[in-house]
Amino acid sequence: MLRALDIRDMLIIDRLELTFQPGLNALTGETGAGKSILLDSLGFVLGWRGRAELVRQGAAQGEVVAEFELPEGHPAHAILAEAGLPGGSELILRRVNTAEGRKTAWVNDRRCSGEVLRALSETLVELHGQHDDRGLLNPRGHRGMLDAYAGAEPQLAAVRAAWTEMARARKALAETEAAVAAVRSEEEFLRHSVAELDKLDPQPGEDAELDARRRMMQGAERIRDDVARAFAMLGGDGAEGAMADALRWLEGVADRAEGQLDEPIAALGRALIELGEAQDGVTACLEALDFNPAELEQTEERLFAIRALARKHDVAPDDLSGYADTLRARLGQLEAGDADLADRRVAVQAAQATYNAAAEALSALRREAAGRLDAAVMAELAPLKMERAVFQTQITPADPGPEGQDAVAFTVATNPGAPSGPLNKIASGGELSRFLLALKVCLSGDDSTRTMIFDEIDRGVGGATADAVGRRLAALAQGGQVLVVTHSPQVAARAAHHWRVQKHVTDGQTLSTVLPLSEPDRIDEIARMVSGDVITDEARAAARSLLQA
Repeated sequence: MLRALDIRDMLIIDRLELTFQPGLNALTGETGAGKSILLDSLGFVLGWRGRAELVRQGAAQGEVVAEFELPEGHPAHAILAEAGLPGGSELILRRVNTAEGRKTAWVNDRRCSGEVLRALSETLVELHGQHDDRGLLNPRGHRGMLDAYAGAEPQLAAVRAAWTEMARARKALAETEAAVAAVRSEEEFLRHSVAELDKLDPQPGEDAELDARRRMMQGAERIRDDVARAFAMLGGDGAEGAMADALRWLEGVADRAEGQLDEPIAALGRALIELGEAQDGVTACLEALDFNPAELEQTEERLFAIRALARKHDVAPDDLSGYADTLRARLGQLEAGDADLADRRVAVQAAQATYNAAAEALSALRREAAGRLDAAVMAELAPLKMERAVFQTQITPADPGPEGQDAVAFTVATNPGAPSGPLNKIASGGELSRFLLALKVCLSGDDSTRTMIFDEIDRGVGGATADAVGRRLAALAQGGQVLVVTHSPQVAARAAHHWRVQKHVTDGQTLSTVLPLSEPDRIDEIARMVSGDVITDEARAAARSLLQA
């Protein structure tokens, strides 16, 4: 609720302090007295875009302070928390405009941006008038209004959840399709490479073994004769025979040497064992050096094939076996990917079906609520002398989204059989005002968290129709707060609180001020609205009658 408005040096207001109350608050005054300036000033502190020149002539800057009362659970609390601004039960907005056009804003004494002000304003104030494009005349908000009227939050939550799940399923399908496509694009390469590697079947360490074997065979001819001569020198005609003869001679005389030959005999025995091992090693070498020339060619061919594959795939020769496993795994992904694709497509279809069911349930609820809303608005139009007009909530297919698959627009036809169209294009000024009021009465529900402002919404109507407008504004204000700028005495008489906006000249300068009216003052003000400049006794009597009605 708006509790106070403090305006300094704005247009033709030098200093003005207003304290507002719950219920219906009426602002009246002669044309040009400055009623619209109050709304301009309030819009300025709320961050709305309006007049460029707002600072009073001769002043260095203009300033507006608005104080709101925020009950617990008010949506403004969430905006304050998100912006990192101090909260509480009291919200004070302050905005300054210098003569040069620089604007600065504060929320609870903390600097903030115009975007934050505008976000807060959406939760604080609701403006309705003939040229209002922020509220009921804005088709972009009609679907949300219908949903609120229908109590569709559970159905909306189901649609949003289904939309999120469908988006997730579609993303997973797209990612799987991309992965499978990437593997499929190299499928031929993968199959050829795996077949090539499987046929060669390189083993870890084989490259070094083949290289050593190749070098050995290449040098075999150069070393084999020396190895053979060495083997001959180690045999029975060489070292082995000589050592055996020496051992036999020593053993023959050892019993007469008093033990002095025991150690040499043992050493010779050990030497013969070592010599035998040496002979075995040289024999193995000779066997290795004894190769078939075709074997060298085969060894070189395999060695070169392994190294060629290693270069082709840019891996080490010892890593070829593991690389083959990697390629096989990627081929396996292709086969698994086809199965995954099938699963993903089934998941998308299931998510789509869930979304379609939730969206259709929401659409059905909207259609049912639209019928109830149309009937309710038509019932409100009759007392407003528009019983021949036709109000219709049009629901048409729209691109599916998280809010469903419907487009909603409020349309009117001022006479039966006449074409229907948007509110602000079909209805005249007075008709539009009454349409907006009837619609707002039906849509208001239990929402009393925002201050509703009606700017000359009663223009072009009078008599019983104006009285019906006043009664409906008073009904809207019950449990909340409504501000109405009006020229209608019937509307002003329904207000719980009444202010008169008037101009005066001080030191050659025209200024505007706002005065709270006592009961006698209200009689005179409503009498002026009834009769004009000259207030007659008959006009006062009519004013008393309106106030007592």
